[in-house]
Amino acid sequence: MIKAVILGIVEGITEFLPISSTGHIVLVNEFIKLNETKAFTDMFNVVIQLGAILAVVVLYFHKLNPFSPRKSHRERSHTWTLWWKVLLAIVPSVIVGLPLNDWMDAHLMNWAVVSATLIIYGILFIVIENHNRGLTPKFSDLNTLPYQTALFIGLFQLLSLVPGTSRSGATILGAIIIGASRYVATEFSFFMAIPTMLGASLLKIVKFYAHGNAFNAEQGWVLFIGVVVSFIVAYLSIRFLLNYIKKNDFKAFGWYRIILGALVIGYFVLFA
Repeated sequence: MIKAVILGIVEGITEFLPISSTGHIVLVNEFIKLNETKAFTDMFNVVIQLGAILAVVVLYFHKLNPFSPRKSHRERSHTWTLWWKVLLAIVPSVIVGLPLNDWMDAHLMNWAVVSATLIIYGILFIVIENHNRGLTPKFSDLNTLPYQTALFIGLFQLLSLVPGTSRSGATILGAIIIGASRYVATEFSFFMAIPTMLGASLLKIVKFYAHGNAFNAEQGWVLFIGVVVSFIVAYLSIRFLLNYIKKNDFKAFGWYRIILGALVIGYFVLFA
């Protein structure tokens, strides 16, 4: 149970910050292993993302609800348009991610891949922020984000299939490169997470049962605790990030990724 709490905290902090939740979960699992089967652990590491999804839904419920009676006809139309853009953006991940899911799990879920991608994308964050300094974004409002741009952001999400890349990091970087403001890039990344992570979680659960596995009472509680803790921490993490980017860029996260990647390499080279 304590391990589930720790993993839930890690997931909640890292899911929406551009530092890779999967990468951190892979690394934490090197030191804190659930006393469960590999099938359950693999499923747990993905399904606790449901808590983070719920945090986005709670925080943005009004903005994402096209049926809200408090919205005008125009506002409801904008909400439906936003959802269509989000669904379009996840199409590349569905087409490419589903066939590669098992291969990625088998070959790339390790500290070497995670540390490399942490460093590479950390450098990219710093380089791109320096390049964009002083530039005026093309899109400072989600309503002005074109469908084509949404699809391009979805193509950047494909990069996050590699552990350590960070789904939010790839989509935020991609959106900024294309011309979105940091705030628009961050919010659109949050909204893309809802169908993306929900689909990934459901896929893991289906595979878990398809291979003849089932929950026992203890595993059910472990998963429940991980999801609840993930929700609480992700809620706080999202609020922090939205306030942070109003006055700051993403270079601090870039330096964090580089330092963490270097420490991971050093640890496993010297001690593993």
